[in-house]
Amino acid sequence: MLNELTLSQLTHTLARREASARDAMQACLDRIARVDGAVKAFLSYDAPDALAQADAADRAIAAGADFRRQPLLGVPIAVKDVLAVKDQPLNCASKILGNFRSPYDATVIEKLRAAGAIVFGRLNMDEFAMGSSTENSAFQTTRNPWDTSRIPGGSSGGSAAAVAAHECLASLGSDTGGSIRQPASLCGCVGLKPTYGRVSRYGLVAFASSLDQIGPFTKDVCDAATLLEVLSGVDPRDSTSVPQPVPHYAGALTGDIKGLKLGVPKEYMIPGIDPAVDAAVRAALRHFESLGAEIVEISLPHTDYAVATYYIVATAEASANLARFDGIRYGARVEGTDPVALYANTRGQGFGPEVKRRIILGTYVLSSGYYDAYYLRAQKVRTLIRRDFLQAFEKVDAIVTPTTPTPAFKIGEKSEDPLQMYLSDIFTISCNLAGIPGLSLPCGFTNPKLGTGNSKLPIGLQLLGQPFGEATLLNLAHTYEQTTAWHREKPKLNP
Repeated sequence: MLNELTLSQLTHTLARREASARDAMQACLDRIARVDGAVKAFLSYDAPDALAQADAADRAIAAGADFRRQPLLGVPIAVKDVLAVKDQPLNCASKILGNFRSPYDATVIEKLRAAGAIVFGRLNMDEFAMGSSTENSAFQTTRNPWDTSRIPGGSSGGSAAAVAAHECLASLGSDTGGSIRQPASLCGCVGLKPTYGRVSRYGLVAFASSLDQIGPFTKDVCDAATLLEVLSGVDPRDSTSVPQPVPHYAGALTGDIKGLKLGVPKEYMIPGIDPAVDAAVRAALRHFESLGAEIVEISLPHTDYAVATYYIVATAEASANLARFDGIRYGARVEGTDPVALYANTRGQGFGPEVKRRIILGTYVLSSGYYDAYYLRAQKVRTLIRRDFLQAFEKVDAIVTPTTPTPAFKIGEKSEDPLQMYLSDIFTISCNLAGIPGLSLPCGFTNPKLGTGNSKLPIGLQLLGQPFGEATLLNLAHTYEQTTAWHREKPKLNP
């Protein structure tokens, strides 16, 4: 089936005229119709518009389009509901945005279109990207394609589930504290968070502006390299994007990692990790050694402070960013007897419990008398966390860790315990605080006979790199992937 191909396989098929872009798009739409009632990855999609884009791609191919200039020509790519796509709904999985439709394209959407991609569909997420399970959506709970009684991860759960279920060839998500890597791990696909500033955030609805980054979900590492190259580059509309040259990432996939030093933080390989995760990660480390890499134990001494630091910095920025949703200019509006009542009614009814919790926390740590004690101190600790990584990279070329401490848990299992939910991101948060790139790829599965019922659940391996060191991460990941078979496994959905 065309929808089960990788991005590179599909473009080769299209270039050889063995199938059409319309065929590929229709295969995705048919798959959505067949399985999304069980997976619930999509909030909406416009089938006629998607097929019209596919027909335009077919005309371009017939006219002799150059796939080197348009590497995504005819490829169906779906988008997390936090990115602006002109004339499409933009709800951030929240009621407060009502029937709002975006009047413009995000920079990453412009780049996808320029590369020839078919941009379609709005993917479910935790409301305003606040959550680790996609249970915080105002509209529906996305389910893991490997076991629909379990969560897909979050906040980009719809993006990961759609790729894992072969409802699209690739997708875009956003990562503020692990929201690409964690669901990629739990759904068994590749997820990449670029260096802060590598990809423009223009058109991304902000959660925490100093932490957010846009990145791809793909079926293999080669596709992630292709998409990252398309998405990257400086943007005058985003003052935080960095004018660094964009490498040819696919060209960096040499398969040679001999002599590279891979750091394993002693603070990450700790008691409490699920035994299957621990075993899979240790087996991956041995495999890297067999490929010629050197494994080195390192220390990231401020790791214990990362979760607390993150939930101060992120909530503070969220409280400021979400102040704009007030029922006055756009989105839902719940009338009141005066402006204050209007704000309170709109925000009280429009935001869900997790968003309210984070706004309250953020407002508290920024308030008079507490700013220095919490927010300012958290920023200082953040600097120490970044310094830990930079010092480690003086000794090693990349860092290897588990992506998550456990495989996917049952829907509802942690929803009443926010702290346990927050700890799902314990291995991914530091990457955002430090602004470095991170990638998750499949490295194994749980054994259904050892504690996961009848479920065979994916396990992810996290690779962390130096700032703007994505090429090294991608080569490491690709070399591992091509010498193992984990990425070839597919969920057996029976909707």
